[in-house]
Amino acid sequence: MVRLYLKYFAINIKSQMQYKTAFFLHLFGRIMLSFATVAGVWFMFLRFNRVEGFTLNQVLLCTAVTMMSYSITEVFARGFDIFPRLLGNGEFDRYLVRPRGVIYQVIATHMEFGRLGVFIQAVIVFCYAIPNSGIVWSPDKILTLFLMIICGAAVFSGLYIIFASFSFFTVEGLEFMNILTHGGKEFGRYPYAIYGEGILKFLTFIIPLALFQYYPLLYLIERESSPLYILTPLLSMFFLVPCYVFWKIGLRHYKSTGS
Repeated sequence: MVRLYLKYFAINIKSQMQYKTAFFLHLFGRIMLSFATVAGVWFMFLRFNRVEGFTLNQVLLCTAVTMMSYSITEVFARGFDIFPRLLGNGEFDRYLVRPRGVIYQVIATHMEFGRLGVFIQAVIVFCYAIPNSGIVWSPDKILTLFLMIICGAAVFSGLYIIFASFSFFTVEGLEFMNILTHGGKEFGRYPYAIYGEGILKFLTFIIPLALFQYYPLLYLIERESSPLYILTPLLSMFFLVPCYVFWKIGLRHYKSTGS
């Protein structure tokens, strides 16, 4: 399966690089647009020195984690974001008769490398925030940061799977899911706790965005000393279970559009 995935990876790159100028202009545009997010944070701190006790560099670290996680999802789980189109044009029917898992095919056949612009911007912010955040980096904190990014990408991918699963019942995607996907990225510019206790509980126990972003951040900046905070990103991975169950329910109710 890995060898086949690498072949799909190469095919996606070659197809998207057919028009190199358009590809790099799109990539550059994504980088410039994503800096608007960072500019918004910077302008906020021109007015306030701290936000709920967090400094600018700590918030930038938080911003970079969220944006990198989201960008990984946009690149490698793009198939779920465009899933309603696959249902509408009948392409999904071909997936059902192939000897590979449907989720595997959706992931492998649709990658959007032009959306790496957000990833590049996140790397730049990391390069600034990591040495200036005041964090004394040690192996456990490096592991925590790694888990924040990887588990964050998994949570956003789960939200994309839910979005795709709704399409089995509605054919067209439901735009309210953008509140949780794109909105989760935008609100993730700041630690989720600043939006109030109710929002924090929702993003902890229902949609676990805070588990990979807010709680491990507390450990990084030493507001919390318990090593259990290192594991909170791993807890967010359990969110994939109901996402997968919902996907299977939708798949059982799928009826071809006949296109």
